[in-house]
Amino acid sequence: MPTLAVATPRVFQLGDLEDYPVIAGDIIYQGAAVGENGAGYSRPLVAGDVFQGFALDTCDNANGSAGDLRVHVRKKGNVVLPITGIALTANDRAPVYASDDNTFTLTATGNSLIGYVSRWNGTGSAVVEFDAALARAALQA
Repeated sequence: MPTLAVATPRVFQLGDLEDYPVIAGDIIYQGAAVGENGAGYSRPLVAGDVFQGFALDTCDNANGSAGDLRVHVRKKGNVVLPITGIALTANDRAPVYASDDNTFTLTATGNSLIGYVSRWNGTGSAVVEFDAALARAALQA
């Protein structure tokens, strides 16, 4: 493809938002961690899924077919989460994993990487810096 010879406006979307097709017969609730199943559809995260981000709205596809609806997610940012076993020592940017759409832990085995501790808030709570693209890249490394 040749280099540009004239100004060419591009269509951009906000860099931290995305809409993904949802699996059949399920509901993804606002605030849920969203995972990608093996067929390329989004669902409430299940341990081992590729992390896609956090649902910004509830997406009710309970009576729909796969792909009928799309879930609106924030795929990058900082979020306050309850984390099992978190302590002040987690300020060393410990990796954070999810075992389902609302269970967060520092235990890697069998779980999905979602991000890293940015700041410990107190017993059982931390600010987590998440980036779905980096989480996916870490799986391929």
